[in-house]
Amino acid sequence: MAIAIPAIYRSTVGKKAVMAVSGAVLVLFLIAHMIGNLKIFLGAGDFDHYAHWLRTMGEPALPHRVLLTIVEIVLVLAVALHIWSAVSLARKAGAARPVKYQSKKKSHAQGYATHTMRYGGVIIALFIVWHLLDLTFFAVNPLGSDATPYDRVIADFDGSRWYITIWYVLAVLLVGLHLNHGIWSAFQTLGLRSPRSNGALRGLAGGVAAVVTLGFIAVPISVTFGWVS
Repeated sequence: MAIAIPAIYRSTVGKKAVMAVSGAVLVLFLIAHMIGNLKIFLGAGDFDHYAHWLRTMGEPALPHRVLLTIVEIVLVLAVALHIWSAVSLARKAGAARPVKYQSKKKSHAQGYATHTMRYGGVIIALFIVWHLLDLTFFAVNPLGSDATPYDRVIADFDGSRWYITIWYVLAVLLVGLHLNHGIWSAFQTLGLRSPRSNGALRGLAGGVAAVVTLGFIAVPISVTFGWVS
């Protein structure tokens, strides 16, 4: 068993399974994170209370911030496994010979999807680093660590910092494309796709991607245009 398990994960099927499971963890996190972000529309009090709750959830059974730290560790592992499986699969696909009977249209479609996932993933990774430096470590936030969570978000997307809003929106759009293709591919990996279910699963993948994208974009756009201040 100790030998069989690594062999499974070295296989294409195993790597696709790792990508699907780690991707599912990240999708659930994005949905939860989006819902939390939308609390900004309820006002400063609700948003700041939510930000405080993230650090105190699990108390008094668990010490301060322990549960949040566990969630962060799980997310880091999910991201690492997702990147590892993606890079491994990309290398394996690049080393394989192209199938001669594959249609040109299908080849172009797969090439577009591959490039979108690959280079979009790099930009998303850079965006995550910036996002952490901004609203977790406060290193690049205009107000730093002395402000409330609500005020930091408002300062981030103030109308005078329109370029930050554009950067955020473009990155989130790439996240949406990544989600759409990733969820659709996960259905294939999990053996859920069939001629009968293709339409519904395609709609589900696109729907989840659209909701998450619009949910994240709503905050910076609303702050930039003064709808939330």
